[in-house]
Amino acid sequence: MGNGLVNSLLSNTSYTLLEASADAQESSGGFMIQLLKPVKIGSTTVYITTTHVCLMIVALVLMIFALVVNYKVKHADPYETPKGLLNIVELMVEAIDNMVAGIMGTNAKKFVNYIGVLFMFVLLSNISGLFGLRPPTADYGITLPLGLITFVLIHYNGIKVNKTKHFTDLFQPIWFLFPINLIGEFAVPLSLSLRLFGNVMSGTVLMGLIYELVRPFAVGWPALLHIYFDIFSGCIQAYVICMLTMVYINDKIGE
Repeated sequence: MGNGLVNSLLSNTSYTLLEASADAQESSGGFMIQLLKPVKIGSTTVYITTTHVCLMIVALVLMIFALVVNYKVKHADPYETPKGLLNIVELMVEAIDNMVAGIMGTNAKKFVNYIGVLFMFVLLSNISGLFGLRPPTADYGITLPLGLITFVLIHYNGIKVNKTKHFTDLFQPIWFLFPINLIGEFAVPLSLSLRLFGNVMSGTVLMGLIYELVRPFAVGWPALLHIYFDIFSGCIQAYVICMLTMVYINDKIGE
């Protein structure tokens, strides 16, 4: 009887949370994360949210794009000039290669694949608002793992290249600066994740408020705002996180 009462209370609480989320979503202009469906895993209830759905869509688009390009490359005539999609992909690859080589020098070949994937993922996530999605990068649960991946790459490669010097550098230039240097190292993933999250989330909130406040008159002209918040700002933020990732890694391993 006690277990039944607890389960009933948990079930009612779950539906109450969903209703509250729907009300909050409606009153917030559509920029908040929405709980879509509760899923029970054992005795725990987790929720599928708009972030999960949008993240899945972005991942599927990138995987389909990769499969299509892979097929076209394998079946392309090596004696013909690339056309259409292959020409666009060639320009993209060349641009990313030049960007990474310009920052990382001789280390570029080791990291160009990761930087390329990071750039495409963040860019597509940032501009997904153009297609009616809530950008996944407007959720700190997405940007923090990106910052942590960079953090792991920085210190893994730093230890691999510099061995014990990677740790002794924390005591430079004077030993009692160690606490400040240590805080600076742990601030890197927070800085990367909060910068991306803050910029994308601010654009999402502003667009949601604009659509809510001028809903009857939101015909055509909000596209100009999308050009800035989704395209221009989205491209800048994708470039910035890639640039900072390269700078942090290169700073640890050197040329």
